[in-house]
Amino acid sequence: MKNVLLLWVFFVASMLVPCDTYAQEEQESAEVYLDEYTDEFQENFFEALKQKGIQNYDRAIDLFLRCKQLEPDNSVVDYELAKAYLLDKKYIQAQDYAVAALLSKPEDYWYLDNILTILDKQGSPIEGIKQRIPYQNEKLRQNMAVSLFRMKKYEEASKVLGSMENSGLKTELTRKINDSLEKGGQMQEVRTVEERNNSNDPVLKLQATMEQLISASNFKKLLSESQEALDTYPLQPYFYYAYGTALIGTGNSNKGIQVLESGLDYLLDNQTLQNRIFQKLFEGYTKIGNTQKANEYLNKINSGL
Repeated sequence: MKNVLLLWVFFVASMLVPCDTYAQEEQESAEVYLDEYTDEFQENFFEALKQKGIQNYDRAIDLFLRCKQLEPDNSVVDYELAKAYLLDKKYIQAQDYAVAALLSKPEDYWYLDNILTILDKQGSPIEGIKQRIPYQNEKLRQNMAVSLFRMKKYEEASKVLGSMENSGLKTELTRKINDSLEKGGQMQEVRTVEERNNSNDPVLKLQATMEQLISASNFKKLLSESQEALDTYPLQPYFYYAYGTALIGTGNSNKGIQVLESGLDYLLDNQTLQNRIFQKLFEGYTKIGNTQKANEYLNKINSGL
């Protein structure tokens, strides 16, 4: 996902006045990297993101298609086209580009999650897409099970788990699905690290490390640490918070918002972590200029909702 991150870093940084030396260094780094792309590609890509942000989807799609002509094998462009077509309610085109992106990187969680979102909007079953994707990839199926669990599609998630090899994730997710089904479909939050008492617990140790990185504003290191932790423990909401914080801290607010909002789906009765996520969402939406959404999350903090 290096291409995704650096493209979004440059886009967000170009719209904001850097607030410190680190932000300036990140922008300069992105500029150097983007020298590999033509001026025409950059101009069209960033304008497309802007147009998508203001809900001018037809214009955004046209610009992304120009990028596709310039970089036919760029999975980031396929992913953005899928999202733009989805927002424009053109589901067949959205699905085609989402599949193309996933075929380029079959183990990418967000590419897979995007496909499932498109299918959900159409009311289409997963079976209709299995022949078009590398379904036998174990990591892909793991991502699918987690994404379906997040969407509260517990029975479908269970079917996917049934085709997977035994693992700690499979055991934990199966238990959570069964708990949710027994309680009438109400999602039960996986134990948070605050509730763990074992000092040897690897999740607790990871959280402690990340709290130090957050306190030190070492977002660059936090980015790699939290991404790896989330990949290992995809059911832990804290790691969504840490990864989203790192993304926003390194200038990738759009992606950070997506991660943080996904993390909310795993929360239950953890007001402290919920408010921390709300605070970061307020910060992220403020950075991309969406004051309406920023105030929405700020009000949730103030109202205690």
